[in-house]
Amino acid sequence: MTMGSPTTADTLRSPHPRTDTLTLGPDTPAEITLQDFDRTRSFLLLHGGGGAQTMAGFAALLAERTRSRVLLPTHPGFGGTPKPDTLTGVPELAQAYVAMLEQLDLTEVTVVGNSFGGWLAAEIALRKSPRVSGAVIVDGIGIEVPGHPMADVSGLSRAEILALSFHDPGKAPVPPAGTGTGPSPDVLALIGYTGPAMSDPTLAERLGTLDIPVHVLWGESDRMVDASYGEAYAAAIPRSTFTVLPRTGHLPQVESPEEVLAALLGLGAR
Repeated sequence: MTMGSPTTADTLRSPHPRTDTLTLGPDTPAEITLQDFDRTRSFLLLHGGGGAQTMAGFAALLAERTRSRVLLPTHPGFGGTPKPDTLTGVPELAQAYVAMLEQLDLTEVTVVGNSFGGWLAAEIALRKSPRVSGAVIVDGIGIEVPGHPMADVSGLSRAEILALSFHDPGKAPVPPAGTGTGPSPDVLALIGYTGPAMSDPTLAERLGTLDIPVHVLWGESDRMVDASYGEAYAAAIPRSTFTVLPRTGHLPQVESPEEVLAALLGLGAR
């Protein structure tokens, strides 16, 4: 494991994260770029196809409000980071994160994932690691629900994806200049893990074996994967709670971070 500067008391008091690069191996040869909001409790936040920036603001909020240790990795292949050939799909990436938790010697970790990160959170939970105590799936993808397909983002630009992702398009970040009209590199990285269908026909059945509490949160106005899809996600998990967040789209942690924080801490959406 390659880490950055040592943790100090000032680091623990600061809301700003350290950024480290962890090298996993030899059994899991992957590098993961990791933002570490180091506190006491542990949360692993997993971003979706929009990249780590879609989770960064919420990571800072969670760390500051709860004094928790909040880990925000960039999935290998996203944000221009290297991706080893061994990471061929979502289960392999999930196993890499389980190896990361082992390497960091963390316990009682709550895994929180949005969109693709929700699928990844489910796959991590399915690895049955004793280090993971719960999961939160926020507008996740990955299962197949007849009559409720997810939007096909493979040919959409970043601006078009954002338009589908927000209840209030005015809250969507402005795409950086020069991003072009085709799929972003992060969307291509996403498809590299999920395949063009962005689903696994075995996932819903496998979710029935989960034995940890899982909170499924869903934006009422999600036009990428609708709330009925979210309800089916929750129904597949034995110990699940399902919460619909009003006036929120596919990225609740960006559009309604306070409501997500309240639900995450067991206070219910407000």
